Amino acid sequence: MTGVHFLEDLSAHLAEISAIILFGIGITLLMLSRNMIKKNIGFSMTDSAIYLFLAAKGYISGRKAPIVVDGIEQMAYYINPIPAGLVLTGIVVSVASSAVLLALTVRLYRQYHTLDIDEITSLAQKEEEV
Repeated sequence: MTGVHFLEDLSAHLAEISAIILFGIGITLLMLSRNMIKKNIGFSMTDSAIYLFLAAKGYISGRKAPIVVDGIEQMAYYINPIPAGLVLTGIVVSVASSAVLLALTVRLYRQYHTLDIDEITSLAQKEEEV
């Protein structure tokens, strides 16, 4: 495989590669960060990566949106609307989940005055002992 073919293959799958990199960064933040805000950012990044991947896989170049104006033409020329519907539904759920996570983070910060998950766990255990 020559360098030109490799670059052509790379550019043809740029959205998928970007989604995989974004997902890796988000998972890394979720797993390795102890800060609650960074965990929330990692969660949002993984969501965005999944939506980017679904949108990239659902798109077919040269096809039209499935909106019929002047009667039904051949259905082979239309894009499947299900991936776009799944992405939109996922975004709505993601926004609601992020709002709940951020509200929980604010509540934990007000009670324990820290965003470090390990410190919050140890402070909560000390409260249970009392």
